[in-house]
Amino acid sequence: MKKKRIFLFVLDSLGAGEAPDADDFGDSGASTLGSLHRTGLLKIDNLLSLGLGNIDGLGFLGTVSDPRGAYGKMREASMGKDTTIGHWEIAGHISDRPLPTFENGFPPELIADFSKKCGRGVLCNLPYSGTQVILDYGREHLESGDLIVYTSADSVFQIAAHVDIVPLEELYSICETARKMLVGEYSVGRVIARPFGGTYPNFERLPERRDFSLEPPALLLPEAVFNAGLDSISVGKISDIFADRKFTEATHTHSNKEGIELSIELTKKDFQGLCFVNLVDFDSKYGHRRNPEGYARALNEFDAMLPEIIAGMGDEDLLIITADHGCDPAFMATTDHTREYVPLIVYSKDILPDDLRIRDTFADIGASAKELLGIDYNCDGSPIPLRFKEAK
Repeated sequence: MKKKRIFLFVLDSLGAGEAPDADDFGDSGASTLGSLHRTGLLKIDNLLSLGLGNIDGLGFLGTVSDPRGAYGKMREASMGKDTTIGHWEIAGHISDRPLPTFENGFPPELIADFSKKCGRGVLCNLPYSGTQVILDYGREHLESGDLIVYTSADSVFQIAAHVDIVPLEELYSICETARKMLVGEYSVGRVIARPFGGTYPNFERLPERRDFSLEPPALLLPEAVFNAGLDSISVGKISDIFADRKFTEATHTHSNKEGIELSIELTKKDFQGLCFVNLVDFDSKYGHRRNPEGYARALNEFDAMLPEIIAGMGDEDLLIITADHGCDPAFMATTDHTREYVPLIVYSKDILPDDLRIRDTFADIGASAKELLGIDYNCDGSPIPLRFKEAK
């Protein structure tokens, strides 16, 4: 059954328990939602009413006898567990090789060339926690003006700079320089601008983060929607993840709440196509920082605002809620993403509740959107077998 609008929410890093290949990634035992549940703080009745707790393996959250939506979980088919590959797969492309990572930092010759092009020195150049790196190198950065460059277990080249030393526009320009340099064997998924402010030891990362992503390897869902003459709307860092390719509207947000509020406003707008939303606070503020209590409260906030999203949906609209990977905030083996299943919840006013079980790839979302919006592009995955009430 064709749909006029699809609202696709990625609750960044909301994993649904270890994937079958978790051990290959060093993530055996990881469960983001399990860790949130153990805080005792979760109040997510709206998500549960849609079937979140009815998903195989998530019964500990609480099941309902008459869920309002279709529910299941998906395993990642791509060789990676990072944001870029996860979103590319959601949008219809399975990556058969991981993006490059640099566990010992970037090669000296690359850093030297980058420093020359930017006109600033470089500090750190190691895998590091984003909050710890500014604490350890922030004072030296303030004194020298050198850039703090660091990476992680993910395919990222991160540049931290104090806004009093490197204004935002200069930092973004530096990131664009790095993005152009990082090709071939250095083709990391994202260059990330990490502005911070404050004084030592109370430096604070600022919300003006920007991601400069690798060009997508194929025509993916947002661009396919645009090419079909429909609206392709980005909320949060979606447009960054897809290298700003073919969006009719893109708004960067500074918090989950702002992203949710903007999405609610968009439900009141007359458009036809896709509204693609990323809520990054779950990952950046709570998952990586190993803060399960904060993560649980953030999920409660989304749940409390979910009825407003649903209320704004029309008869021809569809809501999809999922994630791009895990980031278990209580998993002590790493502070990075965790290889997990992700939840899948689908709702519309005319949907028949159903157990969608386990999907073999995130790309089934892209395949479903292709079918429901009536667009055409080469897409990995298969349409999810959603059932709808017959029109009267």
